[in-house]
Order: sequence, then structure tokens, then C-alpha cells
Amino acid sequence: MKGTRFFRTIQMKMSIIYVLLILFAMQLIGVYFMQVMERSSLKSFSNSLEYEASLLATFAAEKLPEGAREGGQTQEEILKAYDDLKDIAKFSSADTLQIVDADGNIVSTSDQNAAAVLGHKNNNILISRALQNTKDNEQTLMDDMGNRIKVLAVPVVKDGKVLGAVYIKKSMKETYATIRRINGIFLSGTIIALALTGLVGVFLSHTITSPIKEITRQVTSVAEGRLQQRVRIQGEDEIGQLGRAFNYMTERLHEALSANEEEKEKLASILSNMSDGVIATDEQGRIILLNHRAAGMLGTDAQKAEGRLVTELVPLPEGWHGEEAQDVEKRTVMELALAGDQETRQVNVALTPIHRREIGITGTVLVFQDVTEQVEMERSRREFVANVSHELRTPLTTMKSYLEALEDGALDEPELARRFLDVTRNETERMIRLVTDLLNLSRFDSKQAQIMKTETAIPEMLEEVADRFSFQFKQKGIAIRLEIGDVRPALLDRDKIDQVLDNLVSNAVKYTPDNGEITLSCADRAGEAVEVSVRDNGIGIPKKDLDHIFERFYRVDKARSRNMGGTGLGLAIAREIVRAHGGAIELESEYNHYTKVTFTVPYGEGREPA
Repeated sequence: MKGTRFFRTIQMKMSIIYVLLILFAMQLIGVYFMQVMERSSLKSFSNSLEYEASLLATFAAEKLPEGAREGGQTQEEILKAYDDLKDIAKFSSADTLQIVDADGNIVSTSDQNAAAVLGHKNNNILISRALQNTKDNEQTLMDDMGNRIKVLAVPVVKDGKVLGAVYIKKSMKETYATIRRINGIFLSGTIIALALTGLVGVFLSHTITSPIKEITRQVTSVAEGRLQQRVRIQGEDEIGQLGRAFNYMTERLHEALSANEEEKEKLASILSNMSDGVIATDEQGRIILLNHRAAGMLGTDAQKAEGRLVTELVPLPEGWHGEEAQDVEKRTVMELALAGDQETRQVNVALTPIHRREIGITGTVLVFQDVTEQVEMERSRREFVANVSHELRTPLTTMKSYLEALEDGALDEPELARRFLDVTRNETERMIRLVTDLLNLSRFDSKQAQIMKTETAIPEMLEEVADRFSFQFKQKGIAIRLEIGDVRPALLDRDKIDQVLDNLVSNAVKYTPDNGEITLSCADRAGEAVEVSVRDNGIGIPKKDLDHIFERFYRVDKARSRNMGGTGLGLAIAREIVRAHGGAIELESEYNHYTKVTFTVPYGEGREPA
């Protein structure tokens, strides 16, 4: 597989292409060279042979004009002259040289058995044509060994008269052997050149593919998330420019991903710390994101909820299902039984579609906002306004009716007028107390109430409270008991704590029957705080009212409390005063048996309002 992949690489392909191009070029050049060389060698051989034949013919015409026929010269002289010619022409023993007279008779030859052929007539057609003074009398033959032989006949001419002919038959073996040697040398050179070309091609292709491999490795690194690496720039060519552009792209991609990761972390942090629940779904309504608040509200796990239909967790209205219903924003308030709460909560649900360019709606975002407290606050505000209006309207109505009665003639009856004025005065004082209590609560709500702490002896403070209510105790025959523990002086706002105690003791007197008992006690709590309690054996408070007893204007028996002159704000004010001291207040009661109110304040650390 690795070998197969290697042959598929650009480097190998470029090397093969480079070698093939060189091979093709060298083949063309080689074929052309060998053909030209062969033609040139053969032509050179022919020209040389023709030159030798012409030289022999010229020499024969000078030295052997007509002597051979006339007997002026002997055969020995002719042979001697031939030997001189033979040495000049450098003929080999395998070659044949014959000189014939005008009749075609052989007068000289290079054959070993010259005696057998001298005087005989050579009927070769080339000699016949040469004796007729015809040019281009040459022919190429093949011998029994397959070697080419060049045959040439040249006329011997003197003064325009043909005296004979020179007949040459010369082997071309050496010429063709030389051509083969040259071809072999060329082929060897071609093979060596191809090998060197292959090596050079591999090297050159490596210089090209090495930067490409570097870029490929960098692309793989980027795909795997390693964006810090960079491509090494090895030149200013196109590949170098590509590497520089890729480095720039990697840098920009790293910046974009870093910014995206930062935004993603911000979004995750925002979603995790939001007080509202957030659910994101895809176009099929399956959950793809669920923050911690939403998971807590719905009592599920974020990872387990992913992939589930949102309708399996949230009872959405019917009109909110389907792709068409998700195209517009929707809002509603529904009741949900949140995890960990026994009672249902009021939740504001907002649906917003997620739009994507060129795609359309790809999902929705649901935001769940628990508005139970806001609803309760609004209800409390309305009840508060209604209670204040009622508490003010009742004494005003009473005062108006008594004033109208006085105006209608009751003023003329002193006894009746005095009683009507007493009632009017009492109602006026009741309204003053109500307004005073509301102002005190307003100061605590706005953190403007001032707590002036002084060192206070707790036992002395309880004794003074008992003294202030001694007349009421005697009127109803109530026994007062003081249980003083081992407590040290505390830093308190004496007036404010007196107000708390007066309110608690006053309530105890109101709801304790005649001949009852009230106990005032104080005790130390781990050396850090003092605990003060007021206990009576009165009518008690029903269990259903205990959770609301410290609410403003809350009364267990509204008619009876109003007749006793209460405003319904005493315990609420007492709680705010204790809280301002950094303490806590609680109430326990059993209906028709007892009621006990206990508050705890630290000895020396008070929480002063801002």
C-alpha cells in the first residue's frame, strides 16, 4: 500500500513526467542523430570509395594508357602499379579491385588467384555501363555472411577516350560496425542521461513538493486544532506565496476561533449564572441546550435532557407546536410545578425563533422566568393598599357619622356630646397610630431607620416593661412572672427594643383571659446573643395562621383585633426592629393553650441600616 501511495504522489508523478519528457526528446534526437549519422557515414564511405576509384582511374589512365593491350608494359609492371594503387587506397584482403580494358578483359586484379582470372572478361553490368562512360555505376550487395558490400565501376578515360574501367567491390562491415558502436555509445549515454535525469527530477520535484507537504501537514494540524504552528517559507515563488497566504489565513482563523471561544465562554457563563431558565431546540423541537437554572426548574439533568422533545418536559400551549407556530415570538404565563416545590409557581415563558440566513428557522429559544415573587408582591401591594384604605376609611366613617350626629343636635346634650367626642378622639388616635406605624415600616423598608445603640441591662429593661403594664395586669387579674437568666448588658437601641416588648406584652394582655399568666424571660445563647421571650396562656393562634402572623395587616380574628384597637402592623414592625439589630424573631403557639414569641439579638454587633 505504501508503495502504491508513493507512485500516486506528486513527486513521483513529476519525476516520471520529467523522465518521460527527457526520454521522448532524447529518442527523437537519437533517431534523428542515428539516421543522419548513418547517412553521413554511408555517404562518406561512398564518397571515399568514389574518390579512391577516381584516383585509381586517373592513375591508371596515366600509367596504364594502352600498354596492356599493346604489350608495352608487362603484367608485372601493371601489378606493381596496382600494388602502389592498392597501398594508396588502403584496400583490405577481403576487398576486390579489378582493372579491365576497353573490351572488358581483366588486366589487373587483387584476387589471390589472379592467374585464374587475368585475361578473362568481366561481364558485370556495372563494368559494361562504365565502358560506355555512364556515371553512377554503383550497387550495394549482401554477401553470404549477411554483410553489405559496395560495388563500384568507374571508367578510365584519357583524352575523352575510354581506355577501360576500374571495378571495386569493398565490404561495408567496418562502416556498419562503426555505426553500431556509435549507436551503442549513444544508447549507453541515453541510459546514463536518463538515470541522471531521474535523480535530478526527483531532487527538483522534491524541492517543489516539500513545501506542499509542509502546507499539507499544517492543514492537518489546523484541522486537528493546532493553530500555533506555521508553514516555513522557503522561497518567494508561487508556493512560497501560498505558504505565506496560508499562514495569514491560519492566524486570522486562530483569532476568529479565539474570539468565538471567548464569546462561547461568555455565553456559557451568562447562561450558567442566569436567574432565568433557557432552553434551545432544533427545528424538530428537540433540546440542544439547557442551562442549569432550567434544569433545576424542570427537575432534570442537562445532559439527559439533550435530544428529548421539549414538550416532554414543558407543557407548552397547543398553538406553540409545529414549524409554522415557531415562526413568530410568543409569550405566556403558565403554572409549573417546579422541582423541590410542593406548590406550583407562576412562570413567564417566552418563545423566540432562531433565524439563519439562506436557511430560515433552525430552532427556537425558550426563556422561563419565575415571576411568582413579582405576582405575590403585586398581590401584597394590592392587599396593602386595600388594607390601608380600609383601616383609614373605618375610623373616618365613624368620625363622620358622630360629627354628623353632633351637628344634628347631639351637641345640645352634654352627656351624649362628650361620649361622641371621646369616640372621635379615639378614632383619631387610632389613625395617628396607623400612620405612625406605616411611617416606621417605610423607614425600615427604605433603610432609613436609625438604630442608636447603647449599653442596656436586659433584666432592668424587662422589669420596666412589667411596671408599665402593671395597671392592665391588675385590671384582668393577670399574674406576671420574670425569669432572668445569666445575661450581660447588650448594645441595643433601647427605645426600639422597648417598642418591640410593649407590642408583644400588649398583644399578650389582649389575648390572655382574666386571671391568666404572662412570663417575661431572658437567657444567654452561647455567649454571643441574648434571647428574650414573652409567653402567655391565652387563646393561642391556629396553626394555619402561623406562617402569616408577621405579615402586614394580617389578623387572626379581624373583627376582634380591630375592636381592640390593633392596626395589624405591630408584629411586622417588631420583626423589622429585631432584624435591624442583626437578630431574629419567631413565634410558636398552640390554639387555646399558649403563645410564645422569642427574639434573639447579639450582645455587641448590631446591623445598622445603610
